[in-house]
Amino acid sequence: MTADPRTPGRTLLPVASARQTWTTLGAQFRARPGLAAAAATVLVAAATGGLVAPWVLGRLVDDVIADAPVSRIAGRVAVIAAAAVVTGLLTALGAALASRLGETVLARLRERVLDRALHLPSATLERAGTGDLLARVGDDVAVVTNVIAVSGPAFVGALLSVVLTVFGLVALDWRLGLAGLVAAPAYALALRWYLRRSMPYYARERVATGERTQALAGALRGAATVRAYRTEDAHVAAIAERSGLARDLSLEIFNLHTRFGLRINRSEFLGLAAVLVAGFFLVRDDLVTVGAATTAALYFHRLFNPIGLLLMESDSVLQAGASLARLVGVANLPDTAPATAPGPAAPPAGPRGPAALDVTVRRHHYDDGPLVLADVELRLAPGERVALVGASGAGKSTLAGIAAGIIAPTDGSVRLDGVPLTGAGEVTSRRDVALVSQEVHVFAGPLAEDLRLAAPDASDAELLDALERVGATTWLRALPDGLATPVGEGGHRLTAAQAQQVALARLVLTAPAVAVLDEATAEAGSAGARDLDRAALAATRGRTTLIVAHRLSQAVTADRIVVLDHGRIVEQGTHDELLAADGRYGHLWRSWRVPV
Repeated sequence: MTADPRTPGRTLLPVASARQTWTTLGAQFRARPGLAAAAATVLVAAATGGLVAPWVLGRLVDDVIADAPVSRIAGRVAVIAAAAVVTGLLTALGAALASRLGETVLARLRERVLDRALHLPSATLERAGTGDLLARVGDDVAVVTNVIAVSGPAFVGALLSVVLTVFGLVALDWRLGLAGLVAAPAYALALRWYLRRSMPYYARERVATGERTQALAGALRGAATVRAYRTEDAHVAAIAERSGLARDLSLEIFNLHTRFGLRINRSEFLGLAAVLVAGFFLVRDDLVTVGAATTAALYFHRLFNPIGLLLMESDSVLQAGASLARLVGVANLPDTAPATAPGPAAPPAGPRGPAALDVTVRRHHYDDGPLVLADVELRLAPGERVALVGASGAGKSTLAGIAAGIIAPTDGSVRLDGVPLTGAGEVTSRRDVALVSQEVHVFAGPLAEDLRLAAPDASDAELLDALERVGATTWLRALPDGLATPVGEGGHRLTAAQAQQVALARLVLTAPAVAVLDEATAEAGSAGARDLDRAALAATRGRTTLIVAHRLSQAVTADRIVVLDHGRIVEQGTHDELLAADGRYGHLWRSWRVPV
């Protein structure tokens, strides 16, 4: 992971090194040997075909000087025309094969990135921020796709043309080849100058793009809150500041690119002048023919276009390299799927009875931040309903996240029926411990498919039963197509309370041993609060349940209330016991004035 200097406490997802990136790409190419070999062969043939016309033209010059018959000259012209047609066809075919190979490799890499992203531990994603991940699977994929489909084949073809043309120049006459190579140090110095200065800019530009996406995502996700507190100007200013940084980096890169072009032009002039001067002296001393000198000059002049293309596409390729390193960095994250390990056998998949949950947090803090939890010992007996209360910032949501296995404590453990929850992996822990938070997402598509995210094999009757259990049948009957009604973006918009009922219905379908509700009914207004509280009670009946109580009325029905203050448990007991003790809970109760 990489620390983000612009946002303290935020850790960006990793970026692969150049070696790791090439290793990953090599493995992908080796997995498709037939397509890779075909693309390489055709591209090399196309580049080689481009050498035919200058060579034949040189012979044509010698024929004209020697007053050769018209038939020979016509034959030379026919060969030049045929070589142009064949080279064009091979170039098109090579580009198509290279694009297909690149798109296939990118598709597999994109699938791997998405797989790793979907299985990232929630705490890791929280620290990195959604903007960083969205920029990688959005902007970075778009940059790499553009290069693979458009710039990549042309870049590879130009590179092959340069290499083969230099080889052809040396093969024509080693002295003419040496004259052309006079430009090589100038090209190398210009390229070295550019790469050393541009690569850091491209890496910074991709990070700046992620920062801009993060700012946009945060403002859009909290648009209602932004409007309520009238902080639009502050958010627009933050977006403008990060957009300005990305713009300034692009301008600095363009300035470098222009100066690089001037250095390339000087190298071309130096090389062509050296070939022409060497050709003059060699022809004068009858060491080569005029045609050979002409071919050498044409060969070197032929380098201008591919080198120019390399120059023009270098920006795109370098950007794609930076984006590809960011994609490979995510793709190479360790697989978080549970592995078989010695120890107590995991419970079988499917519904299971309530389980005991033991949470021990000796200390917990985020990165280098202050202590959030300390000396917490919390045990939930099978089937027990425990409410977690405390002032804002007391550590309730952090403790709930640790109990649900989403957050790994700095020093502590979580055990389900005596088995460490972390040892099972996040995927398995979701089967046994389900978390319903205040933020609920309704996926676009039929309501039935949204519910089946929790139970893919559930029948329509089971879906209806789950919705009925959480009190959602009233608005369900009003839907035009019932369970088949599209919901979410582009479909029927559910209210915040209805979305929470969908989330609670998913909980019923998941049938976990332990349910953790982190202010899961906080989005409901006062009118729908009681309905959602009843829905939460029905959804968690018969399960071990930990509730982060947004309203103290939720705590009244709990078997036990645990009071947190500054990250420590200061009280616990029933509602009546804590009111009689007149401690921290009693003070909270009187402050909120929530009736029983």
